[in-house]
Formats: sequence, C-alpha cells, structure tokens
Amino acid sequence: MENSPDRQEEVLFVESPGFHPGHFVPTRGRSPRPRDAVAALLVHEDGRYVMQLRDNKPEIFYPGHWGCFGGAVEAGEAPMDALRRELREEIQFDMQDATRFTQFDFDFSPIGYAKVYRIYFEVSVPDTVFRRFILCEGAEVRAFRGENLLLGQRVTPYDAFAVWMHMSRPQSLPAP
Repeated sequence: MENSPDRQEEVLFVESPGFHPGHFVPTRGRSPRPRDAVAALLVHEDGRYVMQLRDNKPEIFYPGHWGCFGGAVEAGEAPMDALRRELREEIQFDMQDATRFTQFDFDFSPIGYAKVYRIYFEVSVPDTVFRRFILCEGAEVRAFRGENLLLGQRVTPYDAFAVWMHMSRPQSLPAP
C-alpha cells in the first residue's frame, strides 16, 4: 500500500479501528511493564505528523491508539541507536538525522517499578521517503495535521502532549 499525502482528514473524532476498551484496563499479570523509551516526532515535509496506529494487544500500553513510532531502549543502548533500530524495525526507515526535542520522566515507584524516561526526537520526512515506508509493526501508518490528530483521534496521552508541545514552538506559530 502506498502512503498517500492526498488523504482527506476529518476533524470529527474517529474511533480507532478495532479499539476494545477492555484492553485499556490494567490486568494483573498481563499489564505492560514501564521501560526507558524513545519516540520519533516524524514530521512530513508538509508539516503533518506521521503516526502509528498501535496494535490492539492488551500487553502493550495504549492498544488501539495512535502514537509516535519508537520503543524501548535496550540495556547498554544509546537512545539515538534505539531510535534508529526501532524505526528500521517498525517502518523500514533508515533514519539519517534526528534532533532531540524533549524528554518526559515518569515515576512508577508508587506501583513498584522504577523511574523511566521517554525521549522524543524530531525527524524530518521527505514525501518520497514517506511513500516508501513499509509498516512492520502496528495496524496502520498515516500522516495527520496536528490539530486533526489531537482533536479527532484517540492518541496516547504522552505522545499527544509531545505533539502539542511541538506544535506550540514559537517557529510553529502563525505570524501575528
């Protein structure tokens, strides 16, 4: 399937295909374990955000939600190397360059886990590269205008906040 930049987007909320609310509720023994992670704010040349519709599996965080591509940092792995590995595994994208954007820290100690981080990198994606993405993990890949993503889709909360922050940068705001 070719990734088309010509898809029309609706601003109305659209439920993620196959979303099951029961998969979102923590279940003892099946709930995901928090780990250090990286994520890519993949920014298409036209300014849209390239997102992944997460698989609808109860053992992952936010199944059936749109989220950034990325994943866990392995022991001894540098965050940038983890990002390269994850993008190669998930969409067959050999990333050349990325800019660190922000980092979120989560304290899971109240529920018996360690503190973890999620580092976001901005990655520019030319249309010719976007059209060659091959989805190997997740249910779908799609590019959204930021406002359509945040207002009309079910998005993982931390990724939604990172997109909001990215959209709020001074260089992203329209001139007065």
